[in-house]
Amino acid sequence: HDGERFLSRLTRANGAGPFHHNLQSIQFLDRIEKKGKGWNLTLQTMDAIIGHNGEAHTTRLYPTPLKSFDAFDSEIRKQGKAPQADTVPMTLEGCVVRMADTISYIGRDLEDAIRLGLVDRSQVPKRCDALLGSTQGTIVFNLVTDLIRSSLDQPYVGFSTDVAQALKTLKTFNYRQIYKNPVIKKHLTGIEDIFTCLFDTYLKDLEKDNRRSVIFTQFLDGMDDVYTSTHIPAEIVRDFISGMTDSYFIRQAPDHLRPETIDHV
Repeated sequence: HDGERFLSRLTRANGAGPFHHNLQSIQFLDRIEKKGKGWNLTLQTMDAIIGHNGEAHTTRLYPTPLKSFDAFDSEIRKQGKAPQADTVPMTLEGCVVRMADTISYIGRDLEDAIRLGLVDRSQVPKRCDALLGSTQGTIVFNLVTDLIRSSLDQPYVGFSTDVAQALKTLKTFNYRQIYKNPVIKKHLTGIEDIFTCLFDTYLKDLEKDNRRSVIFTQFLDGMDDVYTSTHIPAEIVRDFISGMTDSYFIRQAPDHLRPETIDHV
């Protein structure tokens, strides 16, 4: 989330608009994969991808039909200019994807935080523990079974009232104890500095046509001309940085900006 915010600040400042991870997923699949040729995906698949925002808490999702690619493209343009990009999927399958996004990360993040010593399992709110459990496996099992039971033969995909409330409570707990944890936040200034450094460096490399830069050797070389001719430099830098893994991102940083690992905090 913080990385998305840092990158969004840089893209806006350089004329590429705000950054949204769900829209960027479409950007990769439609315009970057296969060296810029993209994949020939169905409308329903792409709609499910932009609607997968599991951070937004929803008890029930009713699909909102979208009839054409033109309407989809219009929605992409609209969402791309908005501070937050959020849309309801057009199919029940897309609604399942969105709920699955929540199910996949909520327990995993808790397990990671416990492993790192940021949270003790006994701190999990009692109602969440009673209804969902306090381990990744039990949380996933209970959320999935409740979702199936509550959605069967319904025109929506959703959780029961009690489980939805417990899930909302667990999300609040995770935000307070994990995502906003001072131990994590103390490194954010340094991470933001890396984003700024890399973004500025790659922009200059494009301006100077520095073919030895990794933005050429590991991203642009061999890319279809349609991609390079229809994207401004800031958009190209956005696409390169957003496609990096965490470890690759850190390796690109100058030595003096590389953060300590959490183990050394």
